[in-house]
Amino acid sequence: MSSVTYHKLAGQSVRFYALLLLLASMLGGGLFSAWQMEHHGHIITGMNNHIVWGMPHIFAIFLILAASGVLNVASVSVIFGKEIYKPLSRLSGLLAISLLIGGLSILVLDLGRPDRLIVAMTHYNFTSIFTWNILLYNGFIAIVLVYLWFMMERRMQPYYPLAGKIAFVWRLVLTTGTGSIFGFLIAREPYGTALLAPLFIALSLVFGKAVFLLILMSSCYGGQRELNQRVIIRLKNLLAMFSVTALYLVVVYFLTFAYFEEQRGVVRFFLFEGGVYTALFWLGQIGLGVLLPLFLLYHPRLGQQLRVITLASVCIVVGGLIQLYVLIIGGQAFPLDTFSGMQVLSSSFGDGQVHAYSPSLWELSLGAGGVALALLIALLAMRIFDILPACVSEEQIPTF
Repeated sequence: MSSVTYHKLAGQSVRFYALLLLLASMLGGGLFSAWQMEHHGHIITGMNNHIVWGMPHIFAIFLILAASGVLNVASVSVIFGKEIYKPLSRLSGLLAISLLIGGLSILVLDLGRPDRLIVAMTHYNFTSIFTWNILLYNGFIAIVLVYLWFMMERRMQPYYPLAGKIAFVWRLVLTTGTGSIFGFLIAREPYGTALLAPLFIALSLVFGKAVFLLILMSSCYGGQRELNQRVIIRLKNLLAMFSVTALYLVVVYFLTFAYFEEQRGVVRFFLFEGGVYTALFWLGQIGLGVLLPLFLLYHPRLGQQLRVITLASVCIVVGGLIQLYVLIIGGQAFPLDTFSGMQVLSSSFGDGQVHAYSPSLWELSLGAGGVALALLIALLAMRIFDILPACVSEEQIPTF
């Protein structure tokens, strides 16, 4: 395979500065929302004693999962020897870091007392999955930074494959840890299952691939670079395959709950009786997030068009946010099984009832601010460093 020339993102156009201004405005709005929530308390949000994880956590978890999955492009090049993806490895590593920082920034600012973060960083409870995730997140950023350095520094090239293998294993462990945060919560019936770990790994591959496709195509169009359609077609085929895998694990998730009598209420709630959560599941998660993209990606004619692939990727991103909303918010809204085998009709705390939640503008702004921070980091890094390949010509693509 011939050598690849890398360039910086062109930053002299009006569109570049307009995008920079838009992202900076969104970030400013997110910081202002965080200040409002810290000053007035979470009473100004839609979160309450029942729904303690709201919209900021939806955005944060989506970004964290996408950060793990977007590194798959670089991993395929190193682990499986697919040289076709090697020119995209730098962009893959950069997006992994920026997306994770964006997601973690949302979590930090939503703590209520972000000034006490130093306590969480200096006092560790190793019996808590949250402690392990702090170490996994920080380790992921450090490993991918080294991975990027080895990719970009000629004298470190001999160590590049080893760094890629370590990053591949680490991201699997990281995503397993993120899924285990919910899988270990046995008090919440929709959460207490080990299936959430592989489901989150599959979702990370779907979200990461969709985000990577959108940013890759945007950067090529914005920088007026040659975009090889064969590369995009291969990436969209992987995206479709990962979407089918994630759908399969969702089906297994519900079949597992339906098998046990005491957990069939979870299946009825999400699939039939959950009101807004049932509607979001079928129309948003399944319809918009899976079936429509699969139709577009597998269509023999539409699936070859870049605009259609872009549309399918957008649908997957929106459907992914809806899926996390259904799982995380709906899982908390589902009535707690306070007294096993008994039916709680009413109580002053609202036991036995589906809990209400309406996201506030402050939560949406904070989540959008985290997304803006991730994109700003990526945009500025592409402007400063040689990240983007000039082009990938047909003769550089090996046949299989």
